[in-house]
Amino acid sequence: MEFANLGRTGLRVSRICVGCMSFGAPERGNHSWTLPEDESRKYIKQALDLDINFFDTANVYSDGTSEEIVGRALKDFAKREDVIIATKVNGRMRPGPHGLGLSRKSIMHEVEQSLRRLGTDYIDLYQIHRWDATTPIEETMEALHDLVKAGKVRYIGASSMYAWQFAKALHVSDKNGWTRFVSMQNYVNLIYREEEREMLPLCKDEGIGVIPWSPLARGRLTRDWNDQTERSQTDEFGKKLYAVQVDADRRVVEKLTEVSQRLDAPRAQVALAWLLQKSPIVAPIVGATKPHHLEDAAKAVDQKLSKEDIAALEEPYVPHVISGI
Repeated sequence: MEFANLGRTGLRVSRICVGCMSFGAPERGNHSWTLPEDESRKYIKQALDLDINFFDTANVYSDGTSEEIVGRALKDFAKREDVIIATKVNGRMRPGPHGLGLSRKSIMHEVEQSLRRLGTDYIDLYQIHRWDATTPIEETMEALHDLVKAGKVRYIGASSMYAWQFAKALHVSDKNGWTRFVSMQNYVNLIYREEEREMLPLCKDEGIGVIPWSPLARGRLTRDWNDQTERSQTDEFGKKLYAVQVDADRRVVEKLTEVSQRLDAPRAQVALAWLLQKSPIVAPIVGATKPHHLEDAAKAVDQKLSKEDIAALEEPYVPHVISGI
């Protein structure tokens, strides 16, 4: 496994990050396809055996049970100082006006709940889970800065938003001498490349490490286009992401299949290798519900793509409607 600095920080993360939305009590939250604790632990252990040290979850995943499972497994399988735990805040966790969002009140409450569920004294990377238009960004950034100074959070990051919003947040931090975002968790894959227009150049210029979510397009880049899984049939958010430009997306998958067959490598491996060569992407976030998911992801770090391979993979793409924000 290769390791890289997350943006301009000294934080060394594996080039693959384990996405922990797959881990959680199936009867809790919105995803019936998640893995219960005994199954989840197998994949967390497998990731550690592959020298992956970076795990990303969120307070909303399976109503908090993802954080609980990840926290218990990492405590059993690894030393706390050897792993990077990332989680997120913003989504609704309880009824009422402060049960969601990025107000100081919500952030201060939710970080304590995440720390308790994770069973840790600090969070390595605490990320805002989208933009909160109802709270001034100054309030959010100062609250996050205070968490860093209190030692409850080591670094802060953001997730999908418009580039102008991210630039505004960085400016507010710089203006006030507050802790800056060091990472951007956004939506980038072979099917959806709109972030290459503004967000990726902004992140490169500002020294922000990019950790894309859904790098395999919720599995659509790993299988024949018409194949269905339990997740693809029940994932309403995923259906929205891929319901607009179906014919164009299918052509991308067909081209990926051609290149993968020529390289004699799984489609997932090639799709992740394409992401890993693109600056300033540091670590795609890969979910796992089968053993080969993490194996293919780890091998992608060493998969070499030629200029011709990259050109072939990118050739079918057409502009897409903005999604994932």
